[in-house]
Amino acid sequence: MGSTLMQILVSLLGGGVGGNIAGAILKKYSLGPIGNTIVGLIGGGLGGQLVGMMGGGQPVGFLGDITGSAVGGGVLMAIIGVIKSLAAGGTQNTTR
Repeated sequence: MGSTLMQILVSLLGGGVGGNIAGAILKKYSLGPIGNTIVGLIGGGLGGQLVGMMGGGQPVGFLGDITGSAVGGGVLMAIIGVIKSLAAGGTQNTTR
């Protein structure tokens, strides 16, 4: 039980950090510190699960968990940021 809880915490922490790093790099698509963190947490949980499934049931290790979660958090933050940016830009009237 302790190992599973630790993996979940690592995934969430890695995702939150990944979301904030992506937000700092992709300022145009940043959701703000709280938004980046929340979306990063969700992406980190998903990224951690994907890394676990790709490991074929074998533990990928602490570094693999952190990396997968951070990448998942960053990627999801970027995707949500792009969608938000397109939605905000799509409301302009382009007819003359």
